Amino acid sequence: MRLHVLGLAGCLLAAHVSALSAQDAAGVSRAIVVGGPREGTTAPEFSLPWANREAVGPTDAPYELWRDRGKTVVLAFYPSDFTKGCTAQMQTFADQYDTLFGSDVVVVGINADSLETHRRFAASLDLPFRLLTDPDQDVARKYGSSSDSGRPRRTVFVIGPDGRVKYRNLQFNALDPRDYSELGSAVQAARDG
Repeated sequence: MRLHVLGLAGCLLAAHVSALSAQDAAGVSRAIVVGGPREGTTAPEFSLPWANREAVGPTDAPYELWRDRGKTVVLAFYPSDFTKGCTAQMQTFADQYDTLFGSDVVVVGINADSLETHRRFAASLDLPFRLLTDPDQDVARKYGSSSDSGRPRRTVFVIGPDGRVKYRNLQFNALDPRDYSELGSAVQAARDG
C-alpha cells in the first residue's frame, strides 16, 4: 500500500513539474496547442508581414489568410532561412512549383526570421512565393507548429478554397521525396474540391 501511495505521489509531482514547465519566465501559464487544426476544421485566421525575392512587403499590407478564401493555400512552417534542411525544402518548392502547386495555388513559408533575412533568402533561391515573419510564434502556436527553441517546427498545411484544412503533415521531412509527393497529391485533391 505504501508503495502504491508513493507511486501516486510521484505521478502527481511529475504532473505538477510538467505544468510548471508550460509557464513563461514571468510564471504565467501559456497554453500550448499540440497538433494544430485537424483536417476538416476551419483554418485559424492570421495576418503577418511578408517579404518576397524582390522586396519587403509594405507594413500596411500584411499577408492575411482570409483574403485567399476561394483559393487553395499551402502554409509551410520551417525553422530558419539559410539552413540545410530549410534551403532544401524551399528550393524543392521552387524547382517543382508547377508540379507541386501550380499558378492557382497560394504558397507561403513561415518562420521567425526577419523580413530582410526573408528577402535575401527568397532572392538567393529565386522563390516564387512570399515568406512571412512570425517572430513571437503566435501563428505557429495556432497551427501546433511552435517549439521551445523559438523557431517553428517543420510542418505543412493545405487549406482548401472553403477555408478548411484539407491536409496536414506535422513532421514534414525536407529530404524525403515521399513527403513532397504526398503534399502534391493533397494540393491536387484540395483543388479538385
